[in-house]
Amino acid sequence: MTARKMPKIPAFDDLAILLDIDGTILDLAPTPQKVAVPPSLYETLRRLNELTGGAVAFVTGRSLADLDRLFTPLQLPAVAGHGAEYRFYRDGARDEARIAALDQSLKRKFAALARGASGVLFEDKDYAVALHYRQAPEQEHFVRDAVAGICAAEPSIEVLPGKYVLEVKKSGFSKATGVRELMKHPPFAGRRPIFIGDDATDEFVFAIMPEFDGLAFSVGDAVGGVDAHFEQPKLVREWLSAIAGLDAGATP
Repeated sequence: MTARKMPKIPAFDDLAILLDIDGTILDLAPTPQKVAVPPSLYETLRRLNELTGGAVAFVTGRSLADLDRLFTPLQLPAVAGHGAEYRFYRDGARDEARIAALDQSLKRKFAALARGASGVLFEDKDYAVALHYRQAPEQEHFVRDAVAGICAAEPSIEVLPGKYVLEVKKSGFSKATGVRELMKHPPFAGRRPIFIGDDATDEFVFAIMPEFDGLAFSVGDAVGGVDAHFEQPKLVREWLSAIAGLDAGATP
């Protein structure tokens, strides 16, 4: 991204910053547990949260517990689990909510699928499961067909394709429904959000940014209709650092 292409950013007291994680602010890794958080990113997020008066949030498919494992001691507001979990702060007190877990018998079917496919990793997120095939991309068609077969008899289940992953969750919620809920609460209410994301599930949030007079930035593959585009997560981190005033030499 070049400065010439960057739209004007709202003032901090009018700004909310909403961030996907994997492939957006963190580089992808062979497994979700192996991603690394650059030390400078902690300070960037802390500083932006301070400048915006607490209006920085994660919007992710990861769980709240996973977020806290990655970003401790930071515990930012979050829409987690594709909208299955929320964390807000009301009058200084933390407020968290979760939907019901995915049925255990259904989880066992997906776990068995992964055990029967070399290189496929099963991840239990409680309210959802993920089947990762980044280490075995040749398994993509098998995984997609097998997941479709299991879900054919489950009308209330939704499959979310991602980068070398399929996630299976209950229908009725998404990152977009989560962001709409987030934007009802202080300090997010009435602000103009910037949302940065990289995957197919983020396109639901890109689509609702006009509801809030917000801006949508994509990462990696170019996406139609967004306001700006970053080639890779490293450039997102540099840009966030720059607007936080921590790296005057960073090029947006």
